[in-house]
Amino acid sequence: MSMILDHIERMKPYVSAKQPSENSGAIKLNLNENPYPPSNEVRKVLRRIGEENLRFYPDTLCEELRNELAKRYQVKPEQILCGNGSSEIITLIFQACIGADFKIAIPYPSFAFYHAAAAVRQAQVVDVPTREDFSIDIDSMMNSGADVAVLVNPNAPTGRCLPYSEVERLVRGFSGLVIIDEAYIDFADGAASAISLISSCKNVIVVRTFSKSYSLCGARVGYCLADEEMIGALLKVKTVYNVNWLSQKIALAALCDQNDLAEKTSAIRRTRDDFTVKLEAMGFSVIPSQTNFVLCTPPEQMHAKELYERLLVKHIYVRYFDQPRLKNKLRISIGTRAEIEQLCTELEELLN
Repeated sequence: MSMILDHIERMKPYVSAKQPSENSGAIKLNLNENPYPPSNEVRKVLRRIGEENLRFYPDTLCEELRNELAKRYQVKPEQILCGNGSSEIITLIFQACIGADFKIAIPYPSFAFYHAAAAVRQAQVVDVPTREDFSIDIDSMMNSGADVAVLVNPNAPTGRCLPYSEVERLVRGFSGLVIIDEAYIDFADGAASAISLISSCKNVIVVRTFSKSYSLCGARVGYCLADEEMIGALLKVKTVYNVNWLSQKIALAALCDQNDLAEKTSAIRRTRDDFTVKLEAMGFSVIPSQTNFVLCTPPEQMHAKELYERLLVKHIYVRYFDQPRLKNKLRISIGTRAEIEQLCTELEELLN
């Protein structure tokens, strides 16, 4: 008899992008990592680390970080929960709020980790097709018959961003829990966050991360903002010391350096927009992006999968999804200007 639950044996795991070996010299444009190093304030923290700190348990509530986040977003610290990346936050939300046979409405395509989280809880995913241009249909989300709605905004892997008015319409018009994942919102041009809704709407949770815009993927720090009662429920299911001491310190340092955040996200937006123009000049069709990546369709002379494989030979990693509506597309993270220029050179050679 298997000691593994039947539904876990049957489920498909979430699969991340292919990773090049360290020090391979590869251009890595497949995981939506920030191409720039973290803030100088983070480096100062790293230089000050003493080994004596490692023998103590970290603060289980991340109080310093939580207080600074509360100050920044003008909410109470009790309305914030910090976690081991946004992936842990998502897992905790599903543990606390979603049971077997719940229905979860998720736009398709979107971040696949939500499907894995639903499968663990034996919940049913209701894929709500995006429109032909990949924009999200809020009316279809509200009419899905689901108990929970998930909105990644800006969306991954499409890069499209819903205006605040549409996000608010979903939150106020949907009777169940609404999870708004804002992992990429710092790259959007002037997009308003849904955080302002948590004071008046008890059914919304806003999920954020330090991975993307703060260049801290390896530190694994995420957080969410919600009504105090909801945060209290999430605290009951989290592990005791879920964010290590070092990650708390460097996330706090990054958060306190908003000038660095503004400078680097602005540079990424400029590179993204210039890259879009270059791709279109080569014959690519590009979905307008408000993230640190673009989703594009190559010219007719080469299928996306073939182009993906040819770039791999040249040690350039982009993302290919063997899924409906995405099979003819590539998702390309925005690297440094030098990396994007080299990619463009290689693309021109491969397509000519």
